[in-house]
Amino acid sequence: MENFSETVKNAFPQKKIVIVGDLVADQFLRGTIARVSREAPVFILRHDETETLGGGAANAAVNVASLNAEAVLIGLVGEDLNGKALLEKLRGENVNCDFVVASESFQTTTKVRVLAGQHYAARQQVIRIDYENKTEISAEIIEKLKANLISSTENADAIIISDYDYGVANSTIAETAGKISAEKRIPILIDSRFRLSEFSGATTATPNQDEVEQILGKDFTDDDCRKLCEKLGFDSLLVTCGNKGMMLFEKDKTPLRIEAVGAKEPVDVTGAGDTVIAVYALGLASGLNFADSAGLANHAGGVVVMKKGTASVTKDELLASIEKYKFPGHKTQTL
Repeated sequence: MENFSETVKNAFPQKKIVIVGDLVADQFLRGTIARVSREAPVFILRHDETETLGGGAANAAVNVASLNAEAVLIGLVGEDLNGKALLEKLRGENVNCDFVVASESFQTTTKVRVLAGQHYAARQQVIRIDYENKTEISAEIIEKLKANLISSTENADAIIISDYDYGVANSTIAETAGKISAEKRIPILIDSRFRLSEFSGATTATPNQDEVEQILGKDFTDDDCRKLCEKLGFDSLLVTCGNKGMMLFEKDKTPLRIEAVGAKEPVDVTGAGDTVIAVYALGLASGLNFADSAGLANHAGGVVVMKKGTASVTKDELLASIEKYKFPGHKTQTL
């Protein structure tokens, strides 16, 4: 356990992780219920504040930076208020945004969660409104993103591709990242919401259970996952299963089940996958094997699901979880 704590304290801050993918402005609009409207049977909400946080690839970058590592972000935002608010927030979280492209032809992907409540009462989410870019990303912008990826990966220790199907993690970017990974002999990790099968040849990936079911069906088995890992040419596949923990599949090894740590009932799972892949990448970049890196990521996920909204894990929180529940969580191999 002491060695893993030392990795978090001493190795993580020396690592550079490049995160490329779809940037999302996660906005939380908080308001107080004033009265019932005369126009329709709905509440009138008096606006209190709107907070903008990094979602998608941006949240993965924030989690890398919150563990004192160097987080370099590549993605696309619009030259709009939400894009500017997102970049301002990320820079304040010590994320390097020098390689983010801003375009007037692009609308920043924004997810607005409306949180309502009465005076002195907890705010509850009542609706989410998504604003998505409707225009295709131009070839010129894709080439700019490719050039930024090449420039940003000098001395990188790992690459994360965060694909939310908004166009940045396209085939050009994936192929470029793959070549860089092979040339520099650094791991490349995939988090893809809908297109995992299009990222063959990566080091590893972190799909959740629902995403695996989209590929293999609801009754998938350990053997199905092992064959999927082999088919895609991954060295490992880490499947996250919510409060049931994780399943790790490696070449020529018995599948490993990792029980969830912490409370069994999460407060909010928003962005938990971004935290998992960030810590998983830092573990691999620090020389840990897949199982130990997954164990660290399991602790990090257990921390953030107990926070409201899009959240990140800090060094002290991760160390406290390792100490409290003992590293790396209760692991049992399948028979």
